[in-house]
Amino acid sequence: MANPFHSLDEATRRQFLALGARSLLGVTIAGMLPGRLFAGDPGAASALVLRSPRPMARNVIYLYMAGGMSHLDTLDPKPGLAVAGPVKAIPTSVDGIQLAENLPLTARMMHRCALVRSLTSTQGAHEQGNYYVHTGYRLIGTTRHPAMGAWLGSLSGRTNDTLPASVLIGGDSQHPGAGFLESRFSPLPIGNPETGLANSHSPDNVDEARFQRRLQLLDRVNKPFTAANQQKEARAYHDLYDEAVTLMRSRDLAAFDMSQESPAMRAAYGSDRFGQGCLLARRLIENDVRFVEVTLGGWDTHDDNFDRVQARCEVLDLGFSTLLADLDARGLLDETLVVLATEFGRTPRINGNQGRDHHPRCFSMLLAGGGIRGGQVYGTSDEQGEAVGERHVAVPDFNATIAYALGLPLDKVITAPNGRPFTVADKGQPLVDLF
Repeated sequence: MANPFHSLDEATRRQFLALGARSLLGVTIAGMLPGRLFAGDPGAASALVLRSPRPMARNVIYLYMAGGMSHLDTLDPKPGLAVAGPVKAIPTSVDGIQLAENLPLTARMMHRCALVRSLTSTQGAHEQGNYYVHTGYRLIGTTRHPAMGAWLGSLSGRTNDTLPASVLIGGDSQHPGAGFLESRFSPLPIGNPETGLANSHSPDNVDEARFQRRLQLLDRVNKPFTAANQQKEARAYHDLYDEAVTLMRSRDLAAFDMSQESPAMRAAYGSDRFGQGCLLARRLIENDVRFVEVTLGGWDTHDDNFDRVQARCEVLDLGFSTLLADLDARGLLDETLVVLATEFGRTPRINGNQGRDHHPRCFSMLLAGGGIRGGQVYGTSDEQGEAVGERHVAVPDFNATIAYALGLPLDKVITAPNGRPFTVADKGQPLVDLF
């Protein structure tokens, strides 16, 4: 007799399994399921290893400005020119380096930061640009590439056996996750940092004995299917349950508990989700989560650019500057690479709606900590901020720089399930002068 489970499509099978888990265990782990749980397992091919002489960063906090942050109104101001609009430039803690007036607190931390003002991308639409920045590869229909956190987990491993290697705070379904790597390298998604890891405790009416009975029943139900289907996809789902149960019982779960921070510390980061996400990222890094991404959206400013960017910058400026100062005070900045990234910049031309449009041709990002030599600018844009002036940096080069800081092998070849070879940053070359 044919197994009716096999006739279900991928999404329906996943829903069926998740529903069964909720019914049997009395606990939801759906929030821990990556968007592409059933991913193929790559084979590995040895190659000459290109990496930094020593890892300079142990961890990464990746702050992603979703929507395309205007470089002209933040990291690369053009004072006195028409393209600047009403935005003025201000001095920073480093002589000769200016930022836009929207980032006064970040300006005071410039001696800790390296600005890259000569980035360029080949992708000018949001989904494609987002994917390209996260993976270093163009979005194509045949292959899903891993994001940087997944590469780190795969090539370097965890430092805490209980907590995941990668966590995504406030992201969305467009995040590439583990790509073609095993699903266990996908980031654990956290929607609201203030509520931490939702549904991570058993309900009050499920005591330990009852919980154990449900686990045994689940195992009994799963055994015939697992025995008949010795595929990695089935094992991945089983492993996910094991990890969820282990985390539920671990003292490391307290890393997600924001109530353990003082009211003063929480206020210092700001009451918004981005600021609290930065604080949660610091807590997770302290507990050996190796890659934490925090998303701040709202940068798609086709209209009312100047007021909207100012409002976004108030949130970014407080959260980012507090994070750097906090990491530094705790002795964590030297081993933590902090990345401020976005998918593309905005046009120098101000449109009829007082907005700026998509501009992948030239934009800026920022790095701090993790071996980065602060107080420097790498590359330039031209006078108008329209094109790269000097020291062109492609997106794969920027990702290679992150990998280089972490000591990852840049030319180690991983073969995807479709047989195609890939490396952590495609053909990107790290910006070694930043270190």
